[in-house]
Amino acid sequence: MNEAVRVVSGSAKGRPLKSVPGTSTRPTTDKVKESIFSMIGPYFEGGTALDLFAGTGGLGIEALSRGIDRAVFIDVEPKSISTIKDNLKAARLEERAEIYRNDAARALKALEKRSFKFDLVFLDPPYRFKNGDELMVDMAERSLLQDLAVVVLEYESSYNYPEKFGDFCCLRTVKYGETAISIYRYEIAQDQAGKLDEEELQDDK
Repeated sequence: MNEAVRVVSGSAKGRPLKSVPGTSTRPTTDKVKESIFSMIGPYFEGGTALDLFAGTGGLGIEALSRGIDRAVFIDVEPKSISTIKDNLKAARLEERAEIYRNDAARALKALEKRSFKFDLVFLDPPYRFKNGDELMVDMAERSLLQDLAVVVLEYESSYNYPEKFGDFCCLRTVKYGETAISIYRYEIAQDQAGKLDEEELQDDK
């Protein structure tokens, strides 16, 4: 059975969250959520979050409860989309959220077209997928990440992702049984940042 979860802290503290019907979705437990937010900073002063492979929406909802301004929730499963909507309503946070049913690759293309920029990203793909780093690089190439954005990658603890790749650097990794959490920071290289500034100046002319 799925373990009951709730909003751990913030404006919606204590609100219970539904699990997705069936056994294919693993809601992030309250213990792991508390650990994640103790590592990335317990509260936020604004910003935009992306909850990809959102499942129940628990991580994005926790971020909203703790002060993130807006969150985008994406999942390919209809049952997950319905559960996210119910959980946002229960937490009274639906006005600060956007929800889309799509697979990850197509979703990133759509978000690029809408010029989204994220300060915080939650990546919790099914454990059979080992492409978290590829998705992160794709986000960077599509300019979906703010400089110094934080990416929370949840995956099977028997697997290891590289500590550094592209413009990403792992700040910390913790393991809880079969679950591993790695916190990455995205930092645009100085030469790349200068190039982007030049492009912005040319666009303004």
